[in-house]
Amino acid sequence: MVDTRERPVSDDAVEAAPSTAIAVNGGEAIAYALKQIEPEVVAAYPITPQTLIIEKFAEYCADGVVRTEYINVESEHAALSACVGASAAGARAITATAGPGLALMFEMLGVTSGMRLPIVMHLCTRALSAPLNILGDHSDAMAMRETGWVMLSGSSPQEAYDLALVAQTVAEHPDVMLPCANLVDGFMVTHAVERVDVLPDDVVRDYVGEYEPETSLLAEGSTATYGALDFRDYYFEHRRQQEAALYASQPVVEASLKRFGEISGRHHQILEPYRMDDAEVVLVFMGSAEGQAHAAVDAARAAGVKAGALRIRLLRPFPVDAIAEALSGARVVGVMDRAIGFGSAVNPLLADIKSALWSRTDRPLMKGFVYGLGGRVVTLGQLNQALGELVSAFESGEESTTTTYLGLREDPESAEVSS
Repeated sequence: MVDTRERPVSDDAVEAAPSTAIAVNGGEAIAYALKQIEPEVVAAYPITPQTLIIEKFAEYCADGVVRTEYINVESEHAALSACVGASAAGARAITATAGPGLALMFEMLGVTSGMRLPIVMHLCTRALSAPLNILGDHSDAMAMRETGWVMLSGSSPQEAYDLALVAQTVAEHPDVMLPCANLVDGFMVTHAVERVDVLPDDVVRDYVGEYEPETSLLAEGSTATYGALDFRDYYFEHRRQQEAALYASQPVVEASLKRFGEISGRHHQILEPYRMDDAEVVLVFMGSAEGQAHAAVDAARAAGVKAGALRIRLLRPFPVDAIAEALSGARVVGVMDRAIGFGSAVNPLLADIKSALWSRTDRPLMKGFVYGLGGRVVTLGQLNQALGELVSAFESGEESTTTTYLGLREDPESAEVSS
C-alpha cells in the first residue's frame, strides 16, 4: 500500500529519517501535515480549491485520529477571528482559505500580524472575482503581501507538505512571533496527485516542537492586552517593531529550512536556482510553473543560450540581498507574474525584483510577463516565447517597457501593453 524507504544522507552528513511514500494531492498532503502537527485549534470555512484540506482534516477529527478542536465557522472572516482568539489564549491555531475567502479575511490579516500571533494559514491561491473564477493564479497572494505575514511559496504537493511543517516553526520562533502563510497553487498543486514522502510522526513532532507562548490571555495572573486602542502616541513604534520582526524572520526561515533538510534529505532554500551558475538570460517566477520553466531553459541551453531560472520560495520578507546575488551574473531578466498589478507601474513580482536590483550599477535589462490568469494552462511554448523575447533584448541591448501577456487570446498587435 505504501512504500517505505530510507532518505539519503544530507550534505551535512546527518542521517535523514526514514520516510513513507504516499500518493496524495496537495490538499491532502497539507492535511496529513496538520494531522502530524495536531494543533489545538483549526478554524476554517470550505472554499474551492482549499476544501480538500479541510475535508480531509475534518475526517481525522471525526475519526478521533487527532484531538484538535475543529471549528465550523460561518465565514472566512470568522475563521481567522476564531484563530486569533485561540492563539491569544495560548493555543496553536491554523486556518486555510483561497481567493475570495482571503479577501473576506482581509481585515483580520492585519489584526493577526499586528497582535504578533503565530497563526499559520495555508493559502490555496485562486483568482479574484469578478468575473467569477474558481481556478488558480496569484492575485490573492499578491494582495496579501503588505499585511505583515511571512509568506512561503512551494511548487508541488511535496513542498506543500514540507512547507506546512516549516511554516509552523517559523511563525512560533521567539525572534519572529508573526503569522506565516504557506502558498499553494490552486488546482495545479492542490488537486495534483503525486508521490509525497512523509516523515514519521515522532520526527515531525520533534521538529515542530510544542508551542509554549510567552504570555496568553488565559495564563494565571495574566494582564496581557490584545488589540487595544493604540493612538498617535505608540502606534508608530509598534508598527516599526512589527516590521523589524518580519525582517528578522528571514534567517529563521533559512535555519528552519536547513534543519528540515537534515531530517528529511530534501534541501530547500529561500530561492531555488536552476542552471544559474553562468546564466545570462534568466526567468524569475514562483509556484507551480517550475517544470515548464526548466524545460524551456533546457531547450534554450541546447540552442546555445546561457539560460537559467530562479524560483522564489520566500515572498515575504522579500530576500533582497539574496535576489541581487543570485542575479548578479544575469544580463537580461524576465519576471513572470501570475497576477496583474492594476494601475501600478509594473506587475507585483516584477516590482519586487526591480526594487531589489535598483541600487546595482550593473543591473540587468528587465522585462515583465503575465501568464496563467484564472487557471489558464501554462505551456512550454509560452515559456519558450518568453525566453525568445529575452534573447532578443539581450542581442539588441534595449530594455522593453512593455508587458507581454503570454497565452492571451488577442490580436497580436495588442498583445503587449506599455507600462
